[in-house]
Amino acid sequence: MDKLLSVDLGTTAIKTALFDSQGIMLAIATREYTLSTPAPLAVELDVEIYWQAFKSGLAEVLHAAAADPGEIRALGISAQGETLICVDDKGGALRPAIVWLDNRAQQESDILASAFGNGPAYQITGQVAFAPTWPAAKILWLKRNEPVVFAATAHFLLIEDYFIQRLTGRVVCEGSLATSTMYWNLRTRQWWPEMLAFLGISEGRLPEIMESGVPVATILPSVARELGLSTETIVCTGALDQAAGAIGVGNIRPGVFSENTGAALAICATVAEPLFDPAGEMPCHYHGVPGLYMEHTFTTGGVVLQWFRDTFCDSEVEEARRLGRDPYDLLSELASGIEPGSEGLSMLPHLQGAMAPEANPKARGVFYGFTLRHGKGHFVRSIMEAVACVVRRNVEVIEELGIPVAEVRVLGGGSRSRVWNQIKCDISGKPVIRTANEEAACLGAAILAGRAVGIFDDLDQAVGRMVVIKERLEPDPVRHAAYEEVYARYRQLYDAMRPMFERA
Repeated sequence: MDKLLSVDLGTTAIKTALFDSQGIMLAIATREYTLSTPAPLAVELDVEIYWQAFKSGLAEVLHAAAADPGEIRALGISAQGETLICVDDKGGALRPAIVWLDNRAQQESDILASAFGNGPAYQITGQVAFAPTWPAAKILWLKRNEPVVFAATAHFLLIEDYFIQRLTGRVVCEGSLATSTMYWNLRTRQWWPEMLAFLGISEGRLPEIMESGVPVATILPSVARELGLSTETIVCTGALDQAAGAIGVGNIRPGVFSENTGAALAICATVAEPLFDPAGEMPCHYHGVPGLYMEHTFTTGGVVLQWFRDTFCDSEVEEARRLGRDPYDLLSELASGIEPGSEGLSMLPHLQGAMAPEANPKARGVFYGFTLRHGKGHFVRSIMEAVACVVRRNVEVIEELGIPVAEVRVLGGGSRSRVWNQIKCDISGKPVIRTANEEAACLGAAILAGRAVGIFDDLDQAVGRMVVIKERLEPDPVRHAAYEEVYARYRQLYDAMRPMFERA
């Protein structure tokens, strides 16, 4: 039976997984790494660390699945966005990767904003504002601060591009990852000439643009020997991790909304055409589904519950260790014993600022309204309710743009909590769908690879075969009515706190 290999190139870990053509995950391996911070605001990683993590995880997967390399038809990729890698004309990295989290290019970001304007650039790129995280700012920083590296760079690559080049020798990219470079035109799906001219680079120093889910080439013989793979395995273009995750839960047509509660809360709403928010708050991206787009943003999510667990829940962590359970399961049980609304306790989950639609980097976390009656369970539930309010807030913005949202498909670590899923369901008033495979980004990359090599006729067939719905939750009318006041209180609390955020 044909098998599909996928790799999820994450910020702090790489996941490698093997699937059969029915969507059954045969094996998965995770390899973590620690990012380097060589200077204030700088975040980097030696490119070889990425490769060795992939190589090690792949070896584990092949062993665990007892896989015949000859049966692996294709390799697909899910990738973090905005991480920039400079390579020479032989494909060798000239310096460590500048990770997407890197914020040192603030001055360069301001220069670009002054030259092009956030509003006009939004209409071209889909990104609401210039930021030091975008690769355009990173390239300008290199030009101004590391001119030798800038001059020697044959190709400026994103991390998916680098892996494809190392696997096949070809220098290609795809639109879902290129969208947030700030030098890719969302409307034309080509590089933005005026930005390239300003940065001082030519199209020849950037990859060839392809669609997601198309074959690139077979693996180079020397690389196949190094990895223990077949030279017949075809490497395919993949997608941005959030787009791959959306595909992995079946979000492949307009009207479907998916949210990923990992450390961050990411939302993706599929649309048929580029859709620009009149308020200039909601970014628009190219989808991993060719020809489609997605309204996509992210903000603080599950890391709020992680912070609460690590700061206040030593006893639950110890009990979970003793019982062989997940501490988050115990926290969910605490939350389940509390009535909707947490008895008046409200929370703003913006521990690291708020992204769209508030788009306020000065926003901070707030607990409001607690009394002597409130205990740990109330605080856990208020966190879950706050994140659910962010989901509803984004659903409302999407619907105000004229995009109907029929259901919410959930993925990420937060989706494992049935309590949290039901809270999201009741607050949003939308059915919540949970799929069987929790590794949605890996599955999405495998789906794209399967379509690329003809295992599936199209993505509809691929998703129909490989994405299995595990649970469908419906909103409870009584709880939804109760949550109207909770949501109104959440909105009022943010508005009331905004002047305080600005002063801080």
